[in-house]
Amino acid sequence: MPQNQGPGVRRRVLASALTQLREEAGLDFDDVVENLGYSKSKISRIESAYTGVSIVDTKALAELYGAAPEKIAWLLRLAKVAKKRGWWHVYGDVLFDWFSEYVVLESEATTVNIFEIDLIPGLFQTPAYSWSSMRAYAPDATDEVINKRAELRQTRQRRVEDGSLSVWAIIDEAALRRAVGGAEVHAEQLNHLSKVVEMPNVTLQVLPFGKGQHMAMGTAFHLLKFVDFPSVVYIENLTGGLYLDEAAEVERYSLVLDHLRATALDPQDSIALIRRVIGGL
Repeated sequence: MPQNQGPGVRRRVLASALTQLREEAGLDFDDVVENLGYSKSKISRIESAYTGVSIVDTKALAELYGAAPEKIAWLLRLAKVAKKRGWWHVYGDVLFDWFSEYVVLESEATTVNIFEIDLIPGLFQTPAYSWSSMRAYAPDATDEVINKRAELRQTRQRRVEDGSLSVWAIIDEAALRRAVGGAEVHAEQLNHLSKVVEMPNVTLQVLPFGKGQHMAMGTAFHLLKFVDFPSVVYIENLTGGLYLDEAAEVERYSLVLDHLRATALDPQDSIALIRRVIGGL
């Protein structure tokens, strides 16, 4: 069973921001103890993201560190959403711990940039395609579990459908060619994809085989962007998910995305390729 990859991304961002503010203010743990009466162990747990931070504690720490009002407001919003529960909790019995973080982040993102190698992105998948890919990933799971996971994926798509989430996806040609679920499911998925790309908040580019090597070979990833806190990169493997939020890491993946956009077909030519693949089925 995949294991939880540690504290939530937003908790880590909040902990890092508070630590940086304390250090910039020239204060140590003893100063915090003296001014706020917190124990050193509490401060350590907060700064290591071992425990969450209440809104009250966030405000008290930020004010002690001399943070500007707009910075304090940002930290308070971050503390609030770090404790947020949402619609995804009804899927808690079938949702891997490491992926639950992603669902929370995606629900708050304004934009998701995606690079996929041999799968159609989950936000664009049909129910049958989702079910087939999930069954392949977990052949020992019950139909009930697979059905619920597929339902979760469809629910995630609502933000794309209502326009509140913008998606820029770059997919390898392999994703178009791989007949997940068999010929009928494959055809249905590609026809659905050809309609999704017409949405104003969706941009899709295909990276054709003929382009050869590129900067992201072998590594699919998502880059999520937000209004109130820094971007996060998500990389998934067979047993867990990796979340990267250091500025240098995010910058590197942003550079790779720029390279992929320049290398892949433009959106119009990508749609044309999708239709040619459909015509050849």
